[in-house]
Amino acid sequence: MSARLEELRTNLAAVHDRIARAAESAGRDPADVDLVVVTKFFPASDVRLLADLGVSDVGENRHQEAEAKAAECADLPLRWHFIGGLQSNKAAAVARYADVVESVDRASLVGRLDRGAAETAREVEVLVQVSLDPPGRDNRAGVVPEGLAALAAQVDASPHLALRGLMAVAPLGDDPVEAFGRLAAIRAEFLEQHPSATRLSAGMSGDLEAAVSAGATHVRIGSAVLGSRPGVQ
Repeated sequence: MSARLEELRTNLAAVHDRIARAAESAGRDPADVDLVVVTKFFPASDVRLLADLGVSDVGENRHQEAEAKAAECADLPLRWHFIGGLQSNKAAAVARYADVVESVDRASLVGRLDRGAAETAREVEVLVQVSLDPPGRDNRAGVVPEGLAALAAQVDASPHLALRGLMAVAPLGDDPVEAFGRLAAIRAEFLEQHPSATRLSAGMSGDLEAAVSAGATHVRIGSAVLGSRPGVQ
């Protein structure tokens, strides 16, 4: 276990250094960029080691795995981010344990998330996932920019949800600098209507620098911290 702890410590330091250098290059304070460590497919024992190393925000992609890990690590002072594609019939269940749901991309999720949060008498923070796919391409996930205002308003009107900002993923095969440049423009317009929803979750292990340059306040990092996923080369 000590070897794994040192591996995670080394990897975390390298990621924090990347974030700091990217922020400084963009004229930003590195303290304004938070790290969410994505632990998909990794065991709860790694989550515990990460908590020992000062990680406070953990991201998960799949409901069943996320629910189990959140329960197993309930004694730890962690904030759980649900960042994967969310099925409507799982939304209420996700809202019962997730502190932040970053992948809200359609209206059918909102009422169910609100109901799940109400059932546990808690407020769930929400990021609206916006698609960065160019016009005419089938988008993988995210609301198209033209639908963002209506969806954000629906979240904002939900009594047990708190609209905190936006999330996005750079499209596969696209230049992340260009993609996150589009995101920065979308965000600027969004903030005119929702000035307190300042969070921007963007950037992963391969493109965090471009995301930080475009204004990301949170980066979602998996492999650069934890290594290759178990069974994945």
